[in-house]
Amino acid sequence: MSEAAVIPRGNAVAGLEKTARPDGRNRRAVETRRKVISAATAMIAETSTAPTVVAVARRADVSVRSVFQHFGDVESLFVTVMDSVRQDIVVPPQTSRGLPLTTRIESVVQNLAKIFDRIVPLRVAAGQFAGHPALIERGLTSKRELRAATFEAFAAEFGVLDERAREELADAIGAALSLDAWIVLRRRDGLSFERATAIWRLTLTALLAHRFAASTAD
Repeated sequence: MSEAAVIPRGNAVAGLEKTARPDGRNRRAVETRRKVISAATAMIAETSTAPTVVAVARRADVSVRSVFQHFGDVESLFVTVMDSVRQDIVVPPQTSRGLPLTTRIESVVQNLAKIFDRIVPLRVAAGQFAGHPALIERGLTSKRELRAATFEAFAAEFGVLDERAREELADAIGAALSLDAWIVLRRRDGLSFERATAIWRLTLTALLAHRFAASTAD
């Protein structure tokens, strides 16, 4: 766990790397921290809300004081949980640009959908801390990463466009295949995973075809 895993508003305890010593007291501290993160992660997955410190302490079978010793506030705990989940997600290898377009579209959609389905509860719960700087920073980082992956997967298609058209297409794909869009399909509309991915597949296909047709007509 890196120091960046906890960026609190208050004085939350940073990563254990700074304080860990090879004695029983610190081994217990590491175990307590692990139990707290595990309990909070499970509760968020079950409820899509950020649990209270009291509830987490009860679930982890530790004292409330122990939770506050490791995490100065519930926001810091939530950010740490988010980082822990992100680290556990196995990111699929980048889609090869040499594959047929239909194969690349399918790969991109499936990869994004699987990752987003895992983190939907976290994203919904994060609405309680919408203004937290650490969550804003992580959101922007994720968007940049997804944008770069889009350019890589569809390099051939982007390559025939001028700069403005490339940026507009990337913006359109980013909006259509965003985590918020996935939440609408899965949570608000109640669609199955298969139905939601089918919609995304059609949307991505249409966006690429429209932009390419427009570029050849100019």
